[in-house]
Amino acid sequence: MSTINQLVAVPTNNEQCVDDHFGHCQFYTIFSIDSDRKICGSSVFPSPQGCGCKSDIASVLKAKGVTVMLAGNMGQGALNVLTKYGIEVVRGCFGSVSDVMDSYLQGKVKDSGEGCTQHDDAHECNHSE
Repeated sequence: MSTINQLVAVPTNNEQCVDDHFGHCQFYTIFSIDSDRKICGSSVFPSPQGCGCKSDIASVLKAKGVTVMLAGNMGQGALNVLTKYGIEVVRGCFGSVSDVMDSYLQGKVKDSGEGCTQHDDAHECNHSE
């Protein structure tokens, strides 16, 4: 039996894709990664209401043992809060959650270094491929 080595959270929408903006996602998919860097389980955790950086999601994810978040995009406030809780953030992820996790496990996912600066209901974060 494999030992869980790491928990990775992915902001997710109903289409099972990485949500473009962490603070607006519908839920988080949390993957358990074993010592061989293989997925050994997953669970779904509902997103709290409201803006991600103003919710308690960082502390909740940290308490669950999450150490990495693979996200589409997020503002600097959210990045600061997650980092404060020791959660490594990788921005610029897009596509199906399973494809992003596969790429991450293969070492192909790198942080885009780009943040989101607007916070209004009409805003959508865009990223380049």
